[in-house]
Amino acid sequence: MDLSVDIAGLRLDHPVLNASGTFDAITARAIFGDALLDDFPFSAFVSKTITPEPRDGNAPPRILETPSGMINSIGLPNKGLEGFLEQDLPELSRLPVPLIVSVMGTSHEHFRRLVEGVADRPEVAGLELNVSCPNVDSGLIVGQQPDETQELLEAVRPLTSKPLIVKLTPNVAEPETVAAAAQAGGADAVSLINTLEASAVDPGTLQPWLGGPGGGLSGPAIRVLSLAQVRRVAAGVSIPVIGMGGIESGAQALAFMVAGAAAIAVGTANFRDPMAGSRIRAELSDAVATAPPNVGSELSGRMAASTST
Repeated sequence: MDLSVDIAGLRLDHPVLNASGTFDAITARAIFGDALLDDFPFSAFVSKTITPEPRDGNAPPRILETPSGMINSIGLPNKGLEGFLEQDLPELSRLPVPLIVSVMGTSHEHFRRLVEGVADRPEVAGLELNVSCPNVDSGLIVGQQPDETQELLEAVRPLTSKPLIVKLTPNVAEPETVAAAAQAGGADAVSLINTLEASAVDPGTLQPWLGGPGGGLSGPAIRVLSLAQVRRVAAGVSIPVIGMGGIESGAQALAFMVAGAAAIAVGTANFRDPMAGSRIRAELSDAVATAPPNVGSELSGRMAASTST
């Protein structure tokens, strides 16, 4: 079955992407070799989030398994813009799918520097703007404030014609309002949800267990919430929505698409099975083929419309 879709001008062979930071394509290729490229799990690859300067990330421990989920407090370790361009980009450009680079800054100037540094590279097909960090000028988390989100998009939109995808946080009362602000500022698509704020306590000391100040919950435990937020956001914007949050099967991916997602992303499942994306893609094809006629027709029509634009 033809599952190809168009996301913000990117023609993708199928609707399954990875969530940023949950799949290390460079390490995976070193382990699996070129076999990884022959059956790459995703139709586009979203890089780990990069920041203007290198980051070591949070102190360990960084990950804690929870019932039906996982808390991470990794802290965005990365090589910074220059390190990414010099070391990682040449490796990621060898992947057989479009490359979307995720970026995050703490000011408009940071985001402008990142967008300008990445968007001009021919290897890069699009950018994801991670808006989960506070703006140092206002002290407000950009992705929790519609005005902040729109102002950021208006600051970086003139810098590139390549697709800009805004990664939304679930830690807000009205995600659809933030998504609408992103669209008003010039975003080509939104993706959601990012992790839920979470914490963990050492049962022996009753002190915080994670090395960082807090963490983010992901995995199946958040799926019902992410599905609800995707439905609300998809109903409130006209740009494509990429849904994610606890997706582990093709049937679950289909539920997100019925809720309005044009594509879905696999995150926590990649930690247990690096080829989870390939399995979910195959299961999604079967799920669409066996869906009730009205669902199958709606999705087929939506996909056909997106690929004809």
